This record gives sequence, structure tokens and C-alpha cells, in this order.
Amino acid sequence: MRAPMPSSKSLLWAIGALIIAMISVQAGAAFAKTLFPIIGAEGTVVLRLSLAALMLGLALRVWRVRIGRSNWHLALIYGVNLGAMNFLYYLAVARIPVGIAAALEFTGPLAVAIFASRSKLDLLWAALALAGIALLLPVEGLGSSLDPLGVIYALGAGLGWALYIFTGRRAGHAFGTPAPAVGMIVAALVTLPLGAVQAVTVFADIHLLLLALAVAALSSAVPFAFEMVSLRHLPPQAYGTLTSMEPAIGALSGLVILREMLPASQWLAIGLVVLASVGTTLTVRARRGGEEKGT
Repeated sequence: MRAPMPSSKSLLWAIGALIIAMISVQAGAAFAKTLFPIIGAEGTVVLRLSLAALMLGLALRVWRVRIGRSNWHLALIYGVNLGAMNFLYYLAVARIPVGIAAALEFTGPLAVAIFASRSKLDLLWAALALAGIALLLPVEGLGSSLDPLGVIYALGAGLGWALYIFTGRRAGHAFGTPAPAVGMIVAALVTLPLGAVQAVTVFADIHLLLLALAVAALSSAVPFAFEMVSLRHLPPQAYGTLTSMEPAIGALSGLVILREMLPASQWLAIGLVVLASVGTTLTVRARRGGEEKGT
């Protein structure tokens, strides 16, 4: 039996929530990079996840969630994947520009969009997004200008993102609205040993602590709350291709916040990925309208 299609209102909310999430997480990553010289990428991501877990836990009343023998494994898988994805991405951003890291990480959801596609039009939008990603990458300089370890970390984060699309959907159905808080708490606990020593030094400086709180809100608390809305209402292929905006948003965040300049070819890539995102949005709405008329 086919699952019911979401209403027009819920579909628009899901798309809007995903866009807000992408802007927030990339701005947070750019601001977080300013903390790297002080507490390192490891300390920054541990601090971010821990503070975000506290924020989401209080906001979403995580103590109301019932975790038992039937669903504890979902919480564990979701949280571990969430922690690994964030940890790898921050390690990548520490070594390569934010826009390039975002482009490499996007290989995960892009793969989901391609393999889950059911029409040639979906493949067209995915191909357009892929062309934009290719322009964002300085291919000729991969061996010299980009840290190879940073590239590996970003690709690993992309794999984690692909898995997150599915683990997030399952967690959302199992735990409802508090699901991001459940995952964030698990993610904070599993990454804590990797950067706790560096992270605690922030509490000695009120300015650094305020910056860390802003990073936690922008990078984790806000985006994962909004992404849970989109994951529960968008099909995997639509989510995967819509997030083609992520590298463009990352590049813009790097430019505005970190002054990471881009050549003209990479600005062209921004236009391609945005066009792919708009095309996917229109395709999803058109397909939904066609299926409703056929019922």
C-alpha cells in the first residue's frame, strides 16, 4: 500500500525547513572554524554537540521519550551516525575550505538522489547538481592545494550524511519531535572522549563561551530540528537533490564569514546547484499534483 503524499502546506514547510537548516549549519561551520586555532576541530565539535544536546534536550523535553528494548538500537545507530558525520566534517573543514568540504560531503545525498530516482527528470536535476559540484572542486590542484586527509574526511562525512537520511527518518518516526535531541545526546556522549580536554578550556573565557553557544545553536540545535521536519515529509530522492544547495551555501558562508574567495567558475557552480534545487522542488510538487489527480 502506497504511503499517502504530504499536503501542499506540509510539503512547503518541509522544503522551507530544509533551506533554513542548510543556511544555519553552514554559517555555524564557518563561525566554528574561528575556534579551531584555540581548541582545535576535535574540541570544537565536542563542545558544539554537547551544548546542542543540552539545548535540544530542554527545548524538546527529551525526558518524555520512552526508549525501550524495541527502539534503543534506533537511538544508538542514529546518534553514532550523527556524531561521526559531524566529527568528520569538522576535521575536513580544519584542512580545506568550507565550500569545498561541503561540496565533497554532498556526494552522500547526491548518491541517494541518483540511486533512489524513479524518473529521468530526477536524474537530470541530479546531473545538473553534479556538474555544479564538479565546478566547485579545484580538480587540477587536488594533489597539491588540498590536504588529502581533509578530502577523505569530507567524503567520509558524505557517507555519514547518506546514512543520516535513512536513520533520521526512522528515528523521526520512532521518537517523534524529540528525535533530534535523542540523537544529539548520543552523539555528544560517543564523541566526548575525543575532545573533552580541549573543549573545557572555553569555559574560562566568556567571549569564547558565547561564540561556542552560537556555533552550537547554528550548527546543531537549529538545523537538526528543522531537518527532522523535512525528513518526515520529503521522499529520500527529493531530500537528496534539494540539498544540492549545501555547497553553494557553504561557499557563500566561507566568503562572508571567513573571506574565502571563489573564482568565477565556482560562482557559476552556485547557479547550477541552486537551479537543480529549484527544479527538484518544482518536480516534486508537479508529481504530487499528478498523483492526487489520479486518485
